[in-house]
Amino acid sequence: MRLATLAAVADGTRIVGDPEVEVTKLAYDSRKAGPGTLFFCVVGEKRDGHEFAPAVVEAGAAALVVERQLEVDVPQVVVPSARAAMAPFAAAFWGDPTAELKVIGVTGTNGKTTTAYLAREILEAAGIQTGLMGTVKQVVGGVEEPVERTTPEGIDLQETFRRMLEGGDKACAMEVSSHAMSLHRADAIHFDAAVFTNLTQDHLDFHGDMEDYFAAKRLLFEADLGVRIVNVDDPYGRRLAEEFECLTFSAEGADADFRAADVEFDAAGASFTVLMGRKALHISAFRPVNDEVRVRTGMPGHFNVANALGAFAAATALGVEPETAAAGLAAAARVPGRFEPIDEGQGFAVLVDYAHTPDSMENVLRAARRLTPGTLISVFGAGGDRDKAKRPLMGRAGGVLSDLAIVTSDNPRSEDPETIVAEVAGGAREGEAELIVEVDRHAAIALALGRARPGDTVVIAGKGHEQGQEFEGGRKIPFDDREVAREELRKLGSPA
Repeated sequence: MRLATLAAVADGTRIVGDPEVEVTKLAYDSRKAGPGTLFFCVVGEKRDGHEFAPAVVEAGAAALVVERQLEVDVPQVVVPSARAAMAPFAAAFWGDPTAELKVIGVTGTNGKTTTAYLAREILEAAGIQTGLMGTVKQVVGGVEEPVERTTPEGIDLQETFRRMLEGGDKACAMEVSSHAMSLHRADAIHFDAAVFTNLTQDHLDFHGDMEDYFAAKRLLFEADLGVRIVNVDDPYGRRLAEEFECLTFSAEGADADFRAADVEFDAAGASFTVLMGRKALHISAFRPVNDEVRVRTGMPGHFNVANALGAFAAATALGVEPETAAAGLAAAARVPGRFEPIDEGQGFAVLVDYAHTPDSMENVLRAARRLTPGTLISVFGAGGDRDKAKRPLMGRAGGVLSDLAIVTSDNPRSEDPETIVAEVAGGAREGEAELIVEVDRHAAIALALGRARPGDTVVIAGKGHEQGQEFEGGRKIPFDDREVAREELRKLGSPA
């Protein structure tokens, strides 16, 4: 593709050099640059991509996208922000794939993974081959792929959308993080539906305060998109509903277009009736039918009812009939690491969950309490190099809502694990739970399982589906809460 053609898609561009040069590849990582590459000199937190310009030119790069003109012998596109230019350039390079692909974007602090996962399951049940992009896994053309971050960079996103179309996908359900919105990764995507789950304290190390965090989420709803769908049980969701034309949903009985009623829980999940208002029954591509449908989902907890409602609303907005959506929810597999039961034949329940915010900890522990006739034991910590203010709040949730709270290490990263644990434990002391501090996560899980008796529940929170533990210097060791729990349960079940 001609450099001039690509440069025309973004405002404020200026080409220095030959505009007719052919571009055959896009890159922002200098290690991936080669002949024909258009390299984006992105200014990051630690390194400035302009520093790598001589190396990528030597590797054969055809042209550069820069924020300041450089002394190199290749054409350059001068832009206000190289990072912001990536998504529109990539969309043009890959033929604007989301103009053909039906895209559901899900944003919020908690529930993104489950809502996107369930939305895909519903669309698949309706016969619509659907891709998935999120925290746990990526599915392209029916093939699972590993993921590095919740929402990839714009170049990677647009290439993946093209591969989805080539693999037969007609739709995509994706998580959209606040980082992605702030850093322009999700620009140039044609969203057919956007779902807002909730907003609670997290990522304040990046955003500074809750208003900035909300402003980043709000960017998704400012875009020109098909249907906006918001959870009005959440105060920030109500703000969005006041500002934009939205479909609304509520798991807690609020007046909404999609409302859960007659909610029932058991160890295997939840059942509820979706009541649909007139607005819900007349959205695009949706013919009026009965105004209610009974739903069964394999995940307990009011928060999962809300996640299921958001997925239900998004799928029906894309034309899926309510009965088909209900069947898709009933058949959906559990989301890995989200309230995931671990069963090795023990007489007590073990649940592994990704809960790593105060709100998600409260939700998971309250849901577990409803299923626990005996003692509720929690194992949790907090990550290093992240929002420090939430650590005592995480601890308080465990100390107030558990009977036994075992505070341990999560992903300490560059910080001292004992310091983080002490900050979490300080909050846990505000509750009445018995408190144990055990920095070694494997030992903490073993301790919790060893204390459990029939009728008890052990909740292992914070890492969910993750398969490694991160330490200083980027060191990462294999660690999966689910596998550690299974290993320790098998030890308990073995004869002495």
